[in-house]
Amino acid sequence: MDEITSTLGLDRFPPFYRDTRFLAALAAGALFWLGLGLWEPIGTIPPGRLFSQRFIVLAFGWPLVEEFLFRGILQGELRRWSWGSRGWRGVTVANLATSFVFTALHFGSHPPLWAAGVMVPSLLFGYFRDRTSSVYPSMALHVYYNFGYFFLTGLP
Repeated sequence: MDEITSTLGLDRFPPFYRDTRFLAALAAGALFWLGLGLWEPIGTIPPGRLFSQRFIVLAFGWPLVEEFLFRGILQGELRRWSWGSRGWRGVTVANLATSFVFTALHFGSHPPLWAAGVMVPSLLFGYFRDRTSSVYPSMALHVYYNFGYFFLTGLP
């Protein structure tokens, strides 16, 4: 059981919230939202929809499920192979392959430009998965990004 939880990145909870790179990733999300607001008028989600089932699923549920499936299972398994753990500048082959699959699947539910844009945050989520050997930082970052995006755009 320990090998399984280790492969999935569930066996440790590192203090990623003190990592300056993780904090920079949080700031990058805020800068993205600011840029999005300057590029195209956006409206925040109405207070009544903030606690709607749809918002909660999009902001919290899906990110947790996706990170468990992609960074936990897929990237965790690919990291076990010698070629999967090879990388360049902190981006492993396992992260790159996982991010390609993650991005490709977004083409089914997003406009092409938005689907392609998922690649950058996906690589970032995978970077923290590799950096900490834990899936929890990528889960936290994905929830933060989705919450901010859906809250500020009012889309759900």
